[in-house]
Amino acid sequence: MDKPTITIYDVAREAGVSIATVSRVMNGNANVKPATKEKVEKVIADLGYRPNAVARGLASRKTTTVGLIIPDLTDQYFAELARGIEDVANMYNYQIILSSSNGSEIKNDLIDNLLGKQVDGIIFMGNQVSSEIEERLLSIDLPVVLTGALDTQKKLPSVNIDYFNAFRDATLHLIENDHRRIAFISGLLSKYTKQDYKFQGYEDAIAQHGINHDDKLIFQAGYTYEAGYQLAQAVKTSGATAAVITTDEMAAGVLNGLTDLGLHLPQDFELISNNSQLTRMTRPAMSSITQPIYDIGAVSMRMLTKLMGHEELDDTQIELMHGFTTRDSTAK
Repeated sequence: MDKPTITIYDVAREAGVSIATVSRVMNGNANVKPATKEKVEKVIADLGYRPNAVARGLASRKTTTVGLIIPDLTDQYFAELARGIEDVANMYNYQIILSSSNGSEIKNDLIDNLLGKQVDGIIFMGNQVSSEIEERLLSIDLPVVLTGALDTQKKLPSVNIDYFNAFRDATLHLIENDHRRIAFISGLLSKYTKQDYKFQGYEDAIAQHGINHDDKLIFQAGYTYEAGYQLAQAVKTSGATAAVITTDEMAAGVLNGLTDLGLHLPQDFELISNNSQLTRMTRPAMSSITQPIYDIGAVSMRMLTKLMGHEELDDTQIELMHGFTTRDSTAK
């Protein structure tokens, strides 16, 4: 037999106080006598009362829930972003409702699904904010923050790193290691704004050193391990001796593919990727652009709490610092 649901009415009856008093205790209202507060909190603990967020928000029109749109729950990068978001959400007593596109293109129905759950704000994670998605996010009467995502018009608050300079620096590192045939491996450049910035950084670095652009060294595929693995033969055939790769899953696939083709890293080929936990799990471990992935998520959630509290933001377009970590996929 199912255990009966404990309600605020049960708490009020057991504590011998009004429902309004219970509500004040739960919301941290200072206008409650300490003895009464202690009694109500004890009853809440004894009964195991867990207030329903939507029901609690009927009076205040707040549900203390935040919608999180994520492209792929299995992607290490987005998983680390989500961890930073969740930790700050917990600090401010917000609950997260996830809405995932499971690796496919994010559509408006994910936004509509969250609106149906009466969330107080939305955090959007993704490699690209299409014009259709941007228009929908701007049309809703809720605060929205982009996390690890860019819209070219910068109409929505966002938290990122400087992708242009990050990939410029990574490419320069390979040039300094005497490479002249450096591959750029990415998702579809025509589809993802963030990847365009990364590509421009790569192009700037090779142009700075008088290296001609070569279309044969530009590879575009899906963001998966399998897509990267399947590219390995073409990368080897292209004559590339090094690569910068925009996502860790692709990079791990390329690394293993090249290894299976008989190449040794870093002796025969050098590789630089992004910086999720996956870079430290491969063998050899992958050198990477370092970015504070957890902090990007945490700062995004803090921005959203300010917007939901009707506070002014000091800056709506935040770029956190990036760096570089040498591991075993590049020469020391």
